[in-house]
Amino acid sequence: MKQHPGLYLEASFHNEEPRLPLHTSIALFLLSYCECKPFKVFLVFTNPHANSQSLKSQLPGSLDVCDIHREDVPQLVRGCRLPAVLDETGRLCRAGLAVVLRHIVNKTLEADSSRNDVLALLGFKKTCLKACAEVSKWTRLCEIDIPSAVEEHLKNPGNHQPLPPSILTLERRLAEPVKVHNDDKVRRQKLKEQKEKNELTEGRANAVCKTPGVCDGLELRTALAKLAVDSVPTLTTRENSEIRKVKTTDLPALEHVFAEGLYFTLTDVVLLPCIYQYLCFLQAHAASSLDHLPHLLRWYSNVKQVPGVLRAAKACGMALSTPLVPVPSLPTPSAEDNLASPLEQEEGREMTSQPPFVGGPRPTMTKLKENGIEAVFAPHPCPSWTLPWDSLPGAINPTEGKMSNIRAFRKRQQLNNLVAMVTQLARPGQTVVDFCSGTGHVGIVLAHTLPDCQVILIENKEESLVRAQSRSAELGLKNIGFIQANLDYFTGPFHIGVALHACGVATDMVMEHCIQVGAAFVISPCCYGFIQNAIKFTFPRSKRFRETLTYKEHMILCRFADQTAVQLPAERRHIGKQCMGLVDLDRSWGAEIHGYLVRVMSMEPESCSPKNNMLVGRPAENTSPLSLSRLLTRL
Repeated sequence: MKQHPGLYLEASFHNEEPRLPLHTSIALFLLSYCECKPFKVFLVFTNPHANSQSLKSQLPGSLDVCDIHREDVPQLVRGCRLPAVLDETGRLCRAGLAVVLRHIVNKTLEADSSRNDVLALLGFKKTCLKACAEVSKWTRLCEIDIPSAVEEHLKNPGNHQPLPPSILTLERRLAEPVKVHNDDKVRRQKLKEQKEKNELTEGRANAVCKTPGVCDGLELRTALAKLAVDSVPTLTTRENSEIRKVKTTDLPALEHVFAEGLYFTLTDVVLLPCIYQYLCFLQAHAASSLDHLPHLLRWYSNVKQVPGVLRAAKACGMALSTPLVPVPSLPTPSAEDNLASPLEQEEGREMTSQPPFVGGPRPTMTKLKENGIEAVFAPHPCPSWTLPWDSLPGAINPTEGKMSNIRAFRKRQQLNNLVAMVTQLARPGQTVVDFCSGTGHVGIVLAHTLPDCQVILIENKEESLVRAQSRSAELGLKNIGFIQANLDYFTGPFHIGVALHACGVATDMVMEHCIQVGAAFVISPCCYGFIQNAIKFTFPRSKRFRETLTYKEHMILCRFADQTAVQLPAERRHIGKQCMGLVDLDRSWGAEIHGYLVRVMSMEPESCSPKNNMLVGRPAENTSPLSLSRLLTRL
């Protein structure tokens, strides 16, 4: 009998009554909308005496739903925030709302590739909600901020609360004119229809559209056509000469139909259960507040017209067909309305607040030197250590992957460095996590080299992780697990974190995650030029660097830290290496504030990669400075 993947959804309690958190409601709504049945659904309770009996009205009858206690959940899933999906092998877990929703969509398409309506949920180039919430303000708003704000309101219904900032951000976003890829043709069609409508009598126009604000306009018709299971009807192929002569800047703007513009996507799926419950809350406790959300109400009305939405909502206990309030009439946006959303305004401030890079890194490096700060590299404790590559199974060797021989040779040299450090830090029974694991070059070698340790690979790209799982299966490794998730969704305990060429702020995210659980780390940073202030991080990281450099000056170091390519002049590469050392020195001092002992060193040989720095650290309470020095000397 074929085993189905398990979908684990959280069930919580409020006033001693079981309830479904919004993330759970969102996943159930998508399952119902897609009519997706490959999953066995588990409702995870923390109370061993709780069950889902009182929640039946919110559970689609077509799903196979079971109750399970948190302690009985598979270990790989227990180490992640829900929702999460565990595949048939029990070795690959997908965690986090956006990752799980995208997986549900993909499983639906595997079963029925003709579902254009489901494919459209992934958006332009299939990138909807693909960027992780740690770095994407839009993903964070939809995946975390809005659900959290609505949950908070639902828990405190008696308190008078202002409209949450996240809801107001969405309202302003929906007020913007739509900017979509290749919208010229749609906008010319809109101009054509506007001209035709102007030729009608006023009475005829009223007959065409009796309800202001919910007229079946071009934007909504275009959006609904894309969701059709049959082929999408095309617009008029050629406009008349009068329409063709109109400049693009003079074309009418397109109205915001759905959250990301013209088309119904996963973002709308995430928002619908949240906004439905929030509007019900406002209608019951603060109806006057609805007057401040005209665009949100318009969006809500549009979503209800999407085929399949009312059916799916009813199966999940959401009475969308019940009108909440009249949809207000809204002014048509103009092309000149360049109303930036708070997200774009914030991003714009970040860009405009950074003066252009002028001169180079030398003034910044001189400033640091005058304040007693210079790049210092600890000596490599075992520069000649190497794995026995000739005797290792073929699936471990990078030459088995899709890379040239010279790249594979350098990759082996990089692995020698990281594995040497990790094997000396690791103890039997410990858990090692390979962050940003890609296809598993580091994690698979560690799992083979450390059979008494558990190794977990964490990667956001599904294709890479599936490849890593295939390589692991070929080797017959039993001490390895795989998690497709953004880093914040991994919450399990571990002892050592490792990352090879963690890009930009990913290095800082891995370091922070290790520090939070008191784990040692071995990290090789990369892509210094991508470092910038993010939702969770500001730069410089350490107090001493912040007292010496401005953000702009630190960004100059980051930019020139990327100037280490072999084809560059030797002097320029040397400056790039010094900038790398300074950026990583700042990181190491930031970790030392939390009681860590950190060494910045170079991989050996340095030619193994232009990005050849390593950060090796562990909690100071477990190791005195002298013993750490002895450890590094002993390696």
